[in-house]
Amino acid sequence: MFIVKNKKIFFIISAVLMLASIAAMVTIGFDLGTDFTGGTILEVSYKANERPLNESFEPGLNELSLGNYTLRPSGENNLVLRSRELVPAEKDQIENILSFGGELDINEERFNSVGPIVGESLKNKSFVAIGIVVLLIVLFITFAFRKVSEPVSSWKYGLAIVIALLHDIVIPTGVYIVYGKYFGAEIDLLFITALLAILGYSVHDSIVVFDRVRENLKLNSEYSKREPFELTVGKSVEQTFGRSINTSLTIFLTLLALYLVGNPSTEHFSFILLVGVIIGTYSSIFVGTPLLVVFANWKKK
Repeated sequence: MFIVKNKKIFFIISAVLMLASIAAMVTIGFDLGTDFTGGTILEVSYKANERPLNESFEPGLNELSLGNYTLRPSGENNLVLRSRELVPAEKDQIENILSFGGELDINEERFNSVGPIVGESLKNKSFVAIGIVVLLIVLFITFAFRKVSEPVSSWKYGLAIVIALLHDIVIPTGVYIVYGKYFGAEIDLLFITALLAILGYSVHDSIVVFDRVRENLKLNSEYSKREPFELTVGKSVEQTFGRSINTSLTIFLTLLALYLVGNPSTEHFSFILLVGVIIGTYSSIFVGTPLLVVFANWKKK
């Protein structure tokens, strides 16, 4: 009952985090990667302790007229170059510059080139994908809880999920934007993939709690037990709390290992998933389920 009784405190925490995330989006902005803006991304790796300073490459790269390019370190031994679209000859010239004319051994980790039209198309499809996923989730929740009409209608379970999902998208995005400002992370297709994974995980966790609410309501009906809805929800949260935390902790430790010792190319992806697991677990326990009590109280008024 602690969570339900103190739901206003948890709602305030969520509201503050969401406002801070929105403020980050407005003030810092979205640093879109080449997946969405078009251009080329080239990542090379050096042997341990051999990566030169970025400044040593600027004279040679500036002579190639690469446009508004960026050259940033990634991990301990990698460099990532983002520029306009490159032809094969320009790519060879760049690799020659990054290796100091062959004096240093470099390995090409990735090379992606996306045209501006394709990038715009991918951006639009990403928004559509997120919208479709959210819509299908709401429809599924409404259908799954169609036999639950008292004291909260089935569609309100879906509404609680939508609010929780909005919470689970906005906060990780805000955190990622701040993280990207200092560590060079960009909004790319991996980021969208991470958001979709976060949505799926968050819904899975919320459904477990909601399903326990449904089971307890059914038991109350079968045994003609007059129990306040707030008490039923609080009891349901307590019954599933340990399972939710244990499941989240397992996933968190796996992602933490991937972030700390995994390939540098998945470092940012692992980070956004880590944040998403934490926020998704919080929303399913402290936001989504207590909202059912709020909806029930509104119905009484």
